[in-house]
Amino acid sequence: MPLLKNGQIQDDTWVVVSEQDTLPSGDILVPLSQLDAGIAQKNGREGRLGVVLASGDEVESLRNFVSQLDAVEVVFPVFRDGRGFTQARALREHLRFAGDIRASGHILPDQYEFLLRCGVTDVVLPEGADVAAWERAHKAFTVAYQLSVQNERAEGFALRRRLF
Repeated sequence: MPLLKNGQIQDDTWVVVSEQDTLPSGDILVPLSQLDAGIAQKNGREGRLGVVLASGDEVESLRNFVSQLDAVEVVFPVFRDGRGFTQARALREHLRFAGDIRASGHILPDQYEFLLRCGVTDVVLPEGADVAAWERAHKAFTVAYQLSVQNERAEGFALRRRLF
């Protein structure tokens, strides 16, 4: 599947590994239940290590592993489930995770800017996605009401917080 990174389409080098699979070489994303095995094999294998967080998984469970992870993928199982936004923001603000945060699942182009403001760096686009719609959405929103984890000047409602 194509990967949207910093507003640009790139090849996705990450492989999502299921619980039944053995860990291959290369960049892999393991389920949270396989994270211990991934960490144990990290030194003996080539490639980067990441974890997939389901919407019901607690970000706090990664506290002891954050320094050993290169990526975390937050999954949006359905459109109306916004826990991935909270997970991404908690990774950046509370755990100070500096690696890539990927978003996958049911995501709409008009959510792209908010994903970025929450700390997401990559969006896994579904096959056949209209890339132009994602690019338009990236340029369409110039003012946001939410505070951001990015280093940017406060605007909208966030500006009001800065002034008062």
